[in-house]
Amino acid sequence: MSAHGDVDLGHTLAGWTGTTVAGLGTAVAGVGLCLGLSPALWLGAALVVLAAATAWALHLAGWGKPSGPRPADQWDWRVRDTTARRGHPDCLGCRLAGRRTPATARDAAAPRTGPRPPLNPTPPHRTATARTS
Repeated sequence: MSAHGDVDLGHTLAGWTGTTVAGLGTAVAGVGLCLGLSPALWLGAALVVLAAATAWALHLAGWGKPSGPRPADQWDWRVRDTTARRGHPDCLGCRLAGRRTPATARDAAAPRTGPRPPLNPTPPHRTATARTS
C-alpha cells in the first residue's frame, strides 16, 4: 500500500512529460537568475511554455486523462485514454482544441420551450421609403 492509499493520482505520460520539461525550464531560469545570464532566463521561460504546449498536445493525443477518478485498471501512467478524440467533459484543453463532448444526460433531459426557429428564415419584406434630405 502506498503512502496515499488506493487512489488514482492521475499520473499520465502527458503529466510526467510536462512536469519534467517545466522543472528543467525552471532550473535553467534559476541558474540564469543566479548567474545574471539573461539568455538562460529566456531559455528557461521558453522551456516552461514548451512544457505546457507539450503536455496539452499529449493530452489531446490520448496520453492525458479526463477530470475525476479513473477505473483501477487505467491507473498506470502508460495507459492511453481512448475517449480523448471526442473531448473530455469540463476540460478547458479540449474546449480550446475545439473538441466538443456529447450532450450530457442533464442537458438532454432539459425540456425545450417555445417553437423551434426555421432552418432558413426568410428576411422580412422591406418597404421602399423615400429619403428626405
